[in-house]
Amino acid sequence: MVNTRKIFAGVDVGASRTKVALLDADKQLIGRAVKKSGTDFAASAQNCLKTALEMANKEKKDIVNMVSTGYGRSNVPFAGETKTEISCHARGCYYYFPVELTIIDIGGQDNKIIKIDKNGRRTSFKMNRKCAAGTGAFLEEMSLRLDVPIEKMNDLARQATNMVELGSYCTVFSATEVLERIREGKKLTDIVKGLFFSVIKRVMEMDPLTEKVAMTGGVVAHNPLMVQMVEEIIGRKVLVPEYPQFTGAIGAALFAKED
Repeated sequence: MVNTRKIFAGVDVGASRTKVALLDADKQLIGRAVKKSGTDFAASAQNCLKTALEMANKEKKDIVNMVSTGYGRSNVPFAGETKTEISCHARGCYYYFPVELTIIDIGGQDNKIIKIDKNGRRTSFKMNRKCAAGTGAFLEEMSLRLDVPIEKMNDLARQATNMVELGSYCTVFSATEVLERIREGKKLTDIVKGLFFSVIKRVMEMDPLTEKVAMTGGVVAHNPLMVQMVEEIIGRKVLVPEYPQFTGAIGAALFAKED
């Protein structure tokens, strides 16, 4: 008899947020949770797992295997093994879109361009970790400078009528440039859309895109306008998983099941 209680867990400990995804034996997502990573990665992972288990109506003893990934993957002592975030993002995205892909992942502290072939094998990747430009941290810093809640930025950007294109990629210089634009009387909505465009441009210049493009990450999940903006730039549809912020965690859970 098949044990219907069996589940597989993926824990993605990012520098900004920790995500947990729970899959059943049929690889269906039955539980998920996201929380700030904070200064205690292990505690954050534990709290996320507890919330995800409650959502799935499961217990920790039902977990057959668990894989951790992300910046703090080695700080999850209760995980069975670890995988790189590149591998897990590729695996999670390929699960939803089993084709040759360029994956654009925009996270809180880094961004990635991952390319996979039609069989889901990774062919190349590039990552930016040395600068906040092009990441969620950049938008968070700008939201503070503008005194605008980060969750309101997507709606503001949608209202733009004449986007203000910013010349600087650097967070520090961009902040100065934004203040200059405010002094010149530019609309807040146009400035915010310009910030979105700055993130997109920085990421897209990392590596050429293939025909099929997918976007993942927390920034994408909370700012769907960015997907629309990329579509307008490349002139074709961009694929987005149902839960873009959980792509890495889902990939880790898939590895847990396969192993």
